[in-house]
Amino acid sequence: MDAISLIVRSIFVDNMIFAYFLGMCSYLAVSKNVKTAFGLGIAVTFVLVLTLPINYMLENYVLKAGALAWLGPQFATIDLSVFSLLIFIAVIASFVQLVEMVVEKFSPSLYASLGIFLPLIAVNCAILGGSLFMQQREFANVGMATAYGFGSGIGWLLAILGMAAIREKLEYSHVPKPLKGLGITFIITALMAIGFMSFSGINI
Repeated sequence: MDAISLIVRSIFVDNMIFAYFLGMCSYLAVSKNVKTAFGLGIAVTFVLVLTLPINYMLENYVLKAGALAWLGPQFATIDLSVFSLLIFIAVIASFVQLVEMVVEKFSPSLYASLGIFLPLIAVNCAILGGSLFMQQREFANVGMATAYGFGSGIGWLLAILGMAAIREKLEYSHVPKPLKGLGITFIITALMAIGFMSFSGINI
């Protein structure tokens, strides 16, 4: 699979929201406004694109069994994979802090509207899931890991943007009272997921 195919597949077929339901907390909470949803989607994509290649290199040159063989034959038997989750989260949290500082400086209104959900990107399941899927799928090189991060981020961005656009229109629609709020949001998410499932039959 080349990088383009991987990007397309991670956007549509293996969408973090609609295929794995990762990152649902911020997806549901921030998808009330298109502008705010777009800002969060860009932030999530940025963090995925930067953290996946770093975590890929840490996984392949430091953490997994035999990864330290480049230091010498005496290190070839060392296995630090038990620390993978801890290291991945540390890398993600560092970049989220960087994103938070940049957004606060250059877009205070977006920073205020995102509120607690901006620092919570550090524990966004979609971002950690990207690193864990990267580890599981054993990509051939760092370029493929970066492509996967980019595609996963764009897929998450499209999902939250689509939901935000629909929810803005729902403000002017007649929604039965028992379904208002999260009820109709879950139904729309399920329908969007069914729509994205149609891409799974495409041979990319």
